[in-house]
Amino acid sequence: MSAHVLMPLPSTDFDPTEVAITHQILTENRIQVSFATPDGKPAKADPRMLYGTGLGLFRKILMARKDAVEACLSMYNHESFKNPKPYNQLLSSDYDGLILAGGHAPGMKVYLESNVLHKITAEFFASNKPVGAICHGTIVAARSKRSDGKSVLYGYRTTCLLEKQEMAAFNLTRLWLGNYYRTYPDITVQKEVTAALSKPDDFITGPLPGIKRDSKENLKVGFSLTDRNYISARWPGDVYNFSLGYLKLLQQ
Repeated sequence: MSAHVLMPLPSTDFDPTEVAITHQILTENRIQVSFATPDGKPAKADPRMLYGTGLGLFRKILMARKDAVEACLSMYNHESFKNPKPYNQLLSSDYDGLILAGGHAPGMKVYLESNVLHKITAEFFASNKPVGAICHGTIVAARSKRSDGKSVLYGYRTTCLLEKQEMAAFNLTRLWLGNYYRTYPDITVQKEVTAALSKPDDFITGPLPGIKRDSKENLKVGFSLTDRNYISARWPGDVYNFSLGYLKLLQQ
């Protein structure tokens, strides 16, 4: 029997690369992937990332790459994607693993702030099941609490969207997109995630990322970090490292 992985999403604004490439790699390897949304209706990707809408001169740099766009449009036709469960019907015991993907636009907040998902995430960690978090998805993990009140990431090493990356995208586009790249203008993803760890040194930045993204043929460009049952990555440019690393966790 193949493993069964849960991938919760917001109703809108998920990152198409982080969700669709991960879904593609897992399903190609006969892993069953099920989705969940706040209301049980199919989710929609961030249109700026999917189509480059409003990104101006930086469209080619910032939007999803062609392979991710194609994977996302294909994923839209999968029965599992078209029939997600509502958050309030989820049971962690129904799944063998959890994927927490990212996205930065305003529609992500209902996902990042869901008490139901925080509880489910804590149960996956407590059961030592494989958990993968990439980019803003690490915020869900950071906000999920153990029975002692500490984050499930306390005692783990992790990475996430780097402050340098977040601020660079924000500064490139803020004149016409405002806080589009700052999901929470008062704190960066890196600062929030680091505050949940047992010590600052448990945050790992990895090699300095550029604008090139990894692929199956060029994994060295990307970065992911595995600590026991948990794997994390920084941005869509790490998604092949992340997805293949998560697959290894499932297969162990």
